[in-house]
Amino acid sequence: MSMKVRIGVGSVPVDGPESGVGQGLAELVDELEAHGVDSVWLSDLVSSSQTVDPLIGLAYAAGRTERLKLGTGVLVLPGRNPALVAAQLAGLASVAPGRVLPTFGVRAAQVADRTLFSVPPGQRAAVFEEALGVVRTLLTEPSVTHHGEFFHFDNASVAPLPIKPLDLWLGGRLPVGMRRVGRLADGWLGSFVTPDEAAECRAQIERAAAEAGRAIEEDHYGTNLVVALDGADERDIGAAVVRAAHQRPDVAEPGRLICRGWAAARDELRRFVDAGLTKFVVRPVARVASRRDFLDQFTAELGSLQT
Repeated sequence: MSMKVRIGVGSVPVDGPESGVGQGLAELVDELEAHGVDSVWLSDLVSSSQTVDPLIGLAYAAGRTERLKLGTGVLVLPGRNPALVAAQLAGLASVAPGRVLPTFGVRAAQVADRTLFSVPPGQRAAVFEEALGVVRTLLTEPSVTHHGEFFHFDNASVAPLPIKPLDLWLGGRLPVGMRRVGRLADGWLGSFVTPDEAAECRAQIERAAAEAGRAIEEDHYGTNLVVALDGADERDIGAAVVRAAHQRPDVAEPGRLICRGWAAARDELRRFVDAGLTKFVVRPVARVASRRDFLDQFTAELGSLQT
């Protein structure tokens, strides 16, 4: 049976002044819905003045759309109250049933954000795993009593419970993270990986899942794609390569992690599909002149690759 290839879009900043973050988000989700794009993915960048909290942003997007799927890419879980996160996700799922795609991360993407998600020293992974279990249990059971190492509560509940349990995806790249996905998650969304690395990540996840006596659905593996549009300024591409090098200091040629043009993006996406990935989040390498023009190109260049 062929797997469903789906391609969503992350934030798409534009050149020039905007009246505010809300106006930009409204334009983005309206255009995504109009273009029939599969999903929107909002990042968790607390210290940025150009973004909104992903759960608030996705709730706003839910109210403006009827079909667009709503993903967090990714939501930092350690340092947050998992019961509150579960309640927020339950509320979002109630107003947008079948459209909520929560993906969690262990660490904040920006160094400036990391002190805002404080946990006991050396305990971030342990806090994350317990918090993830709390979120899942609260989203599936009507009443939960939990007394763990970090979280304690009696007869807690969130309402309304999702009609269908939410799939909880994780980010990450290192082997310890892939083993965690296999043990605890329903899917994986990578970033700054090559197709060969993605294939190995999937293999690690599958082995860990089998060892834990569980399985992850065949089409629950994906990654982010950063695309430099045709004719992009080389300075913007250079800045993106620097960011990629910061994320992947072990990679000798970080420029390999940036798709230079739509043709390169198509080729790279096909390589990822051959490696076993079917879910993708496309982000432009820099600000674009027009969201509508970007999405016109996105639809024309990548839309036919969806199945």
